[in-house]
Amino acid sequence: MQKRLLTLAALGTAAVLGLAGCSNGGGDDKNGGTDAEGQTLDVWIMEGTNPDATAFFDEVGEAFTEETGAELNVEFVQWADAHDRFVTSIAGGTTPDVAETGTTWTTEFADAGALAPIDDYVEADDLGSDLVEGLVEAGTYDEQLYGMPWYAGVRALVYRADIFEELGLKAPTNWQEIVDAGNAIKAAHPEMMAFAVPGDAEFGVYPWVWGAGGEVAAQDGDEWVSGLASPESQKGISFYTGLATEHGFSSAGATTWKETDVLDNFVQGNVAMALQGSWTPATIVEQAPELEGKIAAATIPGETGGIAPSVLGGSHLSMFETAENKDLAWAFIKLMTTGEFAEKWGGQSGYFPGQTSLLDAAIASDDPLVQPFAKQMVDGGASVPVTPQFGAVQAKKTTNTAIQAILSGQKSVEQAMQDAAKEMDSILNEK
Repeated sequence: MQKRLLTLAALGTAAVLGLAGCSNGGGDDKNGGTDAEGQTLDVWIMEGTNPDATAFFDEVGEAFTEETGAELNVEFVQWADAHDRFVTSIAGGTTPDVAETGTTWTTEFADAGALAPIDDYVEADDLGSDLVEGLVEAGTYDEQLYGMPWYAGVRALVYRADIFEELGLKAPTNWQEIVDAGNAIKAAHPEMMAFAVPGDAEFGVYPWVWGAGGEVAAQDGDEWVSGLASPESQKGISFYTGLATEHGFSSAGATTWKETDVLDNFVQGNVAMALQGSWTPATIVEQAPELEGKIAAATIPGETGGIAPSVLGGSHLSMFETAENKDLAWAFIKLMTTGEFAEKWGGQSGYFPGQTSLLDAAIASDDPLVQPFAKQMVDGGASVPVTPQFGAVQAKKTTNTAIQAILSGQKSVEQAMQDAAKEMDSILNEK
């Protein structure tokens, strides 16, 4: 199967990193092997559904300047706009020195020649054995590492625990129990969406494909073949979109929603159940303190039980070839992805760190808003097809367009999935 389930053993296994030539070696003196007094490092950091990170990066900037003598210039970029902005900046040679790159984009940008390999830096600082393997795999292209694991996140089921308690409901453990809970909520609280089904949120779709035994795409020799049109995938898509079209748990307005819209409406009290990221509970409580203690999380159920795989998303910090001082760029990457700031970012944001030594604490947590996500990640974390072309599939919004066509009644599930599979095949196999 092309999706890679990331077991606890895999997450804890030492990553074997290919040794590739960097333009500079990582230094071990106070200033990261470079005199950076008076220099500025330009960094792009993504934002959207995660908590406000301004104060965090103010603190990072102070530590970075103290360590290197250089100033840190952080620009926050919305996830929804980021891919197009990266493509434009790569074409124009205007990329930042370092940027947060989503795990499905790193190999695409490496393939375009925009990123600098970092294997020598990782080796020089003896970090290879403490990196989460799934993030290393996603950041490796042509046997070279282009993305330093920063953090990982996974989506699970987030729900209003107070509503469930009021109605005597338990967290769903299979698809029928989702429907049963949704019907109870719809009857008692018609002002709420029992289960939000956003049309522009790709990673909320694949758990239902996988939960029904389907695939996104698999490699067959030198070719990639989409599995979205298979009977199993169609069954999963039918269930998911049917929560809106058949059961009326969502709304017509949600057809164009992104994940940020789901989060906003959950904060506003308009949604009772939704797939949301491990980073969102902190944002919910930050934006709506009155919901503290009133939300809960559970793993995504498979059709008849168990855990449906969920995309192990996350981010790397990548060094761009345009960076004039690559030692300085590495000094920032190392500061962010190891030790104090990596641990602090995980604690503040709800993400899981990219170091296995820091991940152990999260896995052992008994926090009801941490433990279910950790279990989802360890026992039901999966990857989308690992190919540079998958970023292009995302940019084309192949899956999202199909879901929106179903939700709006423009296409049947069968037709939408056949069209999506055909387009995905074409993009994945472009030469």
